[in-house]
Amino acid sequence: MTIEENLRTVRQRIERAGGNPSEIKIVAVTKGFGPEICRQAIATGLKTLGENRVQEALQKMDAVDGAEWHLLGHLQTNKVRHTAGRFTLIQSVDSSRIAEAIAAIDAAQPVLVEVNVARETQKTGVDPTRAASMIDKVAEMLDLRGLMAMGPTSGDPTMAFTELRTLRDDAEQRLGKALPILSMGMSGDFEAAVKAGSTMLRLGEALFGPRPA
Repeated sequence: MTIEENLRTVRQRIERAGGNPSEIKIVAVTKGFGPEICRQAIATGLKTLGENRVQEALQKMDAVDGAEWHLLGHLQTNKVRHTAGRFTLIQSVDSSRIAEAIAAIDAAQPVLVEVNVARETQKTGVDPTRAASMIDKVAEMLDLRGLMAMGPTSGDPTMAFTELRTLRDDAEQRLGKALPILSMGMSGDFEAAVKAGSTMLRLGEALFGPRPA
């Protein structure tokens, strides 16, 4: 299957899940794939590419034209100087320390707050019980656009995704501003995310097949 064929299948699955493919943004996760795959993705219309590791992303930015880049993986403070102002969206802000470090370089940086709605210790993200406070702090420092989360490793992700949407809706009421991005849903669970109101999917294997070893 080509990337174009896989993308067509993804859009059909989004429709079957009750979503509108033209209203849900797809971030093509190119982690582990080389620049040529990035160029092929762009050629099919997938112009938003996501990377987990800062160094890998920066190398591809230098080699690939015509894309906007999202940072998806956990961000360490010593890497902030390489990321602030370079990425269209940093999706993984999960502490006030990281937000402060980004703001010191570029207070206009668009970001998402990552929330660990799966409540799994191996996952990053702010604990849901502290999410409201974190969201409010980040909104004061940066251009907050919404929230991001990963679903649970196993089981039905519906409750986790619904919780993220509720946290977003509550934050909009508190802050008096729109937070239009709900980045939730990956290759294994994106239909559940669409049903829960996702506006942004992060897809790798569903588009490109298994990641190279």
